[in-house]
Amino acid sequence: MAGTETHYTLPRPTFDEAPKLLIVVAPYYKDIADDLIAGAKAEIEAAGATWEIVEVPGALEVPTAIRIADRTADFDGYVALGCVIRGETTHYETVCNDSSRALSTLGLAGLCIGNGILTVENRDQAVVRAAVDQQNKGGGAAAAALHLIALGRKWTDGEKQVGFRPVGA
Repeated sequence: MAGTETHYTLPRPTFDEAPKLLIVVAPYYKDIADDLIAGAKAEIEAAGATWEIVEVPGALEVPTAIRIADRTADFDGYVALGCVIRGETTHYETVCNDSSRALSTLGLAGLCIGNGILTVENRDQAVVRAAVDQQNKGGGAAAAALHLIALGRKWTDGEKQVGFRPVGA
């Protein structure tokens, strides 16, 4: 019974100070990426947050770009976007597994990341998942990042609480 299932969606978080997110996109399938970006931007803006965007060559480079940004810039969260469509070789499994594992590792290290890298069997599945008026996975990834930012702010004073701190800091 495709299309009849409904899912609960958390209410959009609110913020005293607008978060700043970095959207990192692999536009290998440009039309799919553009739909994912549109959904992410709309969700971020609806929450009163701001965004910047950067493109990388492929899904495997998304986690590295996020890590570079976290070390060198001042973002509260990240939205990872892209699309991997199964092909004829095992490269699909490598890209899907390694990009997902790297994003999870960064998340466990304290980064607020929404994963919107689609892993699909065919282009038709990607179109449905990316379209803002259908499954809107770009918007969902942005919402996930925003919720994690809200949790982090709830339990901290707003400073990043990950990594080493100098003595006396």
